[in-house]
Amino acid sequence: MTENDISYKIRGAIFNIYNALGPGLLESVYVAAFMFELKKEGLKVRKEVPVPVYYEGEKLEVGFRLDLLVENKVIIEVKSVENLAEVHHKQVLTYLKLTKLKLAILVNFNVDDIKSGIFRKVNGL
Repeated sequence: MTENDISYKIRGAIFNIYNALGPGLLESVYVAAFMFELKKEGLKVRKEVPVPVYYEGEKLEVGFRLDLLVENKVIIEVKSVENLAEVHHKQVLTYLKLTKLKLAILVNFNVDDIKSGIFRKVNGL
């Protein structure tokens, strides 16, 4: 399954979740709903996936966690904020760079129209 195939299923899950739950809930609720929806679609999905950070060849004692990783190919970063800041977009691009993955979906569920809350970020796709 390609990143684009996975992305199509993720978008479907986003619309299902938004239509059922609406805006304004905690991010953890949307992450749990994503887990349910994507597993229902037969996708392998993991949450809070740790990613180490290397600096000049040395593994640092810090890292970060991806909200969701689908099929070990696509990152989903879930937000539920009034407005996405530029740093949220940059954060996802940095995740792609550090993981060497090609596709991430940034989604903000705290919007009036979910179409305006979905952002596709690519790294050499």
